[in-house]
Amino acid sequence: MRTLCLTPLDPSGCSLSVNTWAFLWIRYSAHILTVVFASYLIIVQADINNVHRYCMVTAMGYLTACQVSRVFIFNYGILSTDFSGPLMIVTQKITTLAFQLHDGMCKKSEQLTSEQKLLAVNVRPSFIEFLSYNLNFLSVLVGPCSNYKDYIDFIEGRHISRRLRQHSGACNGQNGYEKMPVPSPLNAVCRKLLVCCGCMMFFLIVTRSLPITYNVDSHFVSHAPFLTRLAYAFFSIQAARPKFYFAWTLADAVNNAAGYGFLGLDENGKPSWDLISNLNILGIETATSFKTFIDNWNIQTGLWLKTVCYERAPKHRLALTFILSALWHGVYPGYYFTFVTAIPITMAARAIRKSVRHYFLGSRGLKLGYDIITWAATQLAICYTVMPFLLLAVEPTLVYYRSMYFHVHVISILAAIFLHQKHKPREPSATTKPFPSASPSFSSSCPAQCQPVHSNNNDKVD
Repeated sequence: MRTLCLTPLDPSGCSLSVNTWAFLWIRYSAHILTVVFASYLIIVQADINNVHRYCMVTAMGYLTACQVSRVFIFNYGILSTDFSGPLMIVTQKITTLAFQLHDGMCKKSEQLTSEQKLLAVNVRPSFIEFLSYNLNFLSVLVGPCSNYKDYIDFIEGRHISRRLRQHSGACNGQNGYEKMPVPSPLNAVCRKLLVCCGCMMFFLIVTRSLPITYNVDSHFVSHAPFLTRLAYAFFSIQAARPKFYFAWTLADAVNNAAGYGFLGLDENGKPSWDLISNLNILGIETATSFKTFIDNWNIQTGLWLKTVCYERAPKHRLALTFILSALWHGVYPGYYFTFVTAIPITMAARAIRKSVRHYFLGSRGLKLGYDIITWAATQLAICYTVMPFLLLAVEPTLVYYRSMYFHVHVISILAAIFLHQKHKPREPSATTKPFPSASPSFSSSCPAQCQPVHSNNNDKVD
């Protein structure tokens, strides 16, 4: 029997027979079909008042059980590419639809935000619609997750015409969209494929020469100066990003090539095909705050976290959102180190920005200096935060953090505590009405229906 070497499925390097390969993928497909069928039964049979809770527990519970099995089946600390990726995407879709269905069938209009009203689903989907939404070939492997109403508009041929009609109404106050030429995704697809080629070349040439694991090499940690270790960590993390850029940009291009992902017309009247884009590379690389970086990274997952957790949590929104994100990614301890570390860093970044930014807005030179400093601080903080996400296991994570003297943990916690006390609001007097509370960090982004399109950056964690 001819054998195939399947590195993603067999980290030890052993070859697998064709029959074994087929058996594994049938079994992996069974996991995805199981959670999809179980969720559909919940959606059509369960009390609509609780359908979102039941779907969340079922989908996340099954995903977590599968993630736990991965840790024991595959070598601990080695990330494998298998069924868990598609299962993560399916979990997002199932829970997104369940919450939007609950919004449309249970809540009154005044209980919903403007974005929730636009995305609310008023009718339970048919079995074919549900399967198509969750298992369509465009996004079944790496996503991205999209809203159910957007997908149904695409399937039923209303995806582009509806946005052109809205743009025409916003600009002319009339329905003159019929005169507009149907926009072609060709330019967007070609541009994104070129980005994919660039990312692939970068990965083959640069990324492999800067392995992440060298950050915890015993000789390097014990002999290299602190600044050398810090510089290597920075460049190795920067070099690790293009593989994510490649996967997400390719997935976006595939959807665009099928005619899905039209966002609207920008301020210059040019078509934008970024409705379901998962990242903004320029925004990531030039981010001057932790919030800006997160806003532009894995955008659709951020919107999912906003939709199912942040907007609905009664308290401790930030912590619960980060915990859900870690749980969705898997059970490797490195994920939890990353997201728990991100909580004080996010709080400190908010407080520092609120305390000092206004001092640097007086002149262009001061503002430029502030941007350069905050860019460097943001990139180093991101590097420190996401390193465990790539190291995965506990031991290398602790080796890395000890080699960095836990300096970001210490600085962010002290800054968050000190500046929180400084900006703590005073108790209102009996004769003074308190000011309205600040808007949440996950603010409602401008919906796709608001045209012209000025930006596709959606707020996530502030």
